[in-house]
Amino acid sequence: MLVLTDFGKRFGITLAVCLIAALPLRGMAKDTPAFRQLRLKMVKNVVARDGITDEAVLSAIRAVPRHEFVRTSLQKLAYYDQALPIGFKQTISPPFVVSYMTQTIEPKPSDRVLEIGTGSGYQAAVLAEIVDHVYTIEIVEPLGKSAARRLKRLGYDNVTAKVGDGYQGWEEYAPFDKIIVTCSPEDVPQKLIDQLRDGGKMIIPLGERHQQVFYLFEKQEGELVKQQLIPTLFVPMTGKAEDERQVQPDPLHPRIVNGGFEEAGNEEGRAEGWHYQRQNQRILVQAPEGKAYMQFQNDTPGRGSQILQGFAIDGSEISHLDISLFVQLDAGRKGPLQYELPAIYVYFYDQSRQVVGDAIVGPWTGTFPWKEVRETVKVPRHATEAILRVGLNGGLGTLCVDDIRIAPR
Repeated sequence: MLVLTDFGKRFGITLAVCLIAALPLRGMAKDTPAFRQLRLKMVKNVVARDGITDEAVLSAIRAVPRHEFVRTSLQKLAYYDQALPIGFKQTISPPFVVSYMTQTIEPKPSDRVLEIGTGSGYQAAVLAEIVDHVYTIEIVEPLGKSAARRLKRLGYDNVTAKVGDGYQGWEEYAPFDKIIVTCSPEDVPQKLIDQLRDGGKMIIPLGERHQQVFYLFEKQEGELVKQQLIPTLFVPMTGKAEDERQVQPDPLHPRIVNGGFEEAGNEEGRAEGWHYQRQNQRILVQAPEGKAYMQFQNDTPGRGSQILQGFAIDGSEISHLDISLFVQLDAGRKGPLQYELPAIYVYFYDQSRQVVGDAIVGPWTGTFPWKEVRETVKVPRHATEAILRVGLNGGLGTLCVDDIRIAPR
């Protein structure tokens, strides 16, 4: 389950009107024409436009009532492409991320799929629209039990759920054709490798607490063939996987990885160490520092154009962060909403992963050449982690940034 800033309240996604008829839903979902319209617009203007092409996946995202998988108080945000808290330090992943993971494993109608990290059940429901059967495991007992009841109420009879440590897999029903892991261990658990059938595929976010990458594994003659995909940021896999983690966060020394964008990502034009990259391009000429900088361009009001990075921070010891960068802007202007502006937004979270504060560097408008910006932001005392969001944030124009640094004090 992905951790991203709850930017819906500040960065509402403007969705164009879509007159496509709503698809029928399973069971007794409390769906409404308004929710269906929002869901269809989200698929058209966010999920499909940002690269999801598998029609079975798109149909599943159109069909599943995501508002049923979030808290009642947050249902108005269900069809923004964002993570939302579901309690117990967990989140529901953004629709694009769910779509990306699902498309990557190439689900087939005959597949039996294992999901590690049920959460509220949204990913399991999306899979269940496509495959023969989904087996899903959640380590947090209240979440696992409520997700099982929700999936049953919505008519997903081809989902079998249990409470347990996903590190162990589910040997009773192995082997599986596909495995999706929606929490991040440091390395692939051996039991999941053992329970993937030969020829099967697994997608899993691996890495340090705030620096992870999606990997696609395919089992060929008993061995895993690895393909590195895009950077991401998920909550850690708890239980045995977390006990065995070798690299722990250092909240007393927060840092930005690849703030100068010198290291290229696995996708053309992207940068290593940054996740949820949208409408951005790594440029390799005339950088104010080093050889590269990041450029954001957007001409659609409200459409996302940004990159994100998380880091650990101890607000009981660190009272302020000095943030510096080089910035250049051409025809920069706000989007439809108040906070849709070229800027850096910083969101702070406590140990329960609730937002405890935010700050802004900028915002910037108009046109100006490269200049150095230095600002200091206050760190909330209860902060234990933060997420830096850099870009146009729904605003318009062309924004360039380079050499982003943070220094605690």
